[in-house]
Amino acid sequence: MTESSTHSMKLPLTAAIETAAQTAGLVVLSTRAGADFHGEPTTCFTFGLHANTAGDRTLPLELSSTFDCNQPSLLPELTSYLREAALRLRNPRPDCYVTLAGLPIRFDGFSWPFHRSTSGSDTYVVHGVAHLEDGTASPLHAKIAASMTVTFAEIVPAPEQPYAETFIYNAVRKTLDQGQMEMIKSGNRQPVPVTTRYYSRWQKKFVFSDTDDESRADFLALKLYWLSGVLGGSQPVWIADHRDAQYLNTDTQHLQDAVNMLASEGFAALSSDPQFAMATPLLLQRADHYHAMLADAIARTKPAFNEEMRHGHTNM
Repeated sequence: MTESSTHSMKLPLTAAIETAAQTAGLVVLSTRAGADFHGEPTTCFTFGLHANTAGDRTLPLELSSTFDCNQPSLLPELTSYLREAALRLRNPRPDCYVTLAGLPIRFDGFSWPFHRSTSGSDTYVVHGVAHLEDGTASPLHAKIAASMTVTFAEIVPAPEQPYAETFIYNAVRKTLDQGQMEMIKSGNRQPVPVTTRYYSRWQKKFVFSDTDDESRADFLALKLYWLSGVLGGSQPVWIADHRDAQYLNTDTQHLQDAVNMLASEGFAALSSDPQFAMATPLLLQRADHYHAMLADAIARTKPAFNEEMRHGHTNM
């Protein structure tokens, strides 16, 4: 990288991001120039909790180089996104999530920001990959083309990663739950439509899944089994994750109540920070149950999956 390009990235986006990161308790580990789907310049940041953060415990962030995040309507949400990321980076596998149906998945390879669809449809699209992450180095994955309509885009403060990543990840989880996307060894991109059906204008919030106390406790037990027990060496994971709260149509207090119940039953052990919990030996004894859920969740996608989409005829 030339001295001039390094200097250009210190104007004003990089300075704003460094300030927001410091406020959130993160360190900017690297900054480099990138390009979006159409070749327009982006700036790519890597964050960690400290200067020596391992690569698998870092957060990548890609923003349009001309993006002005200092606007009063944008800066608070960016800072909130980074604060949540700082907590999520304390997980042993911060890039991993579970679905209500029972799939442990890992997200990567997202190319931000959104770009206009090349198929001629009036939508904005972002590409990424969801991998099955069950501790066996499974080759199963789904290449994603997540699209939002022009109408839906009016709801989103900006078509950039900090303002869209949460609802995109949750839309992917919902699509998997519905059996409308398949985990396969190879293939082209599969569509994940994000429309106003996922947003309540009356409540001014996203709505993906209706849950009750029992289903939230079941979800957190599933999360602890996979993300703490199987993938995390029984290290603590963040329970009060706002991303999960949105996915479950609840709030973080209900998540905390659910894990407290699991702890009282011996299935969870609370960390010194009660927002975090770990799998117990009693929970790990339920391995057969969670692996049966996993097998059912993978099998469920196949009969309902549109054959045209299975062969990658998405043209996005």
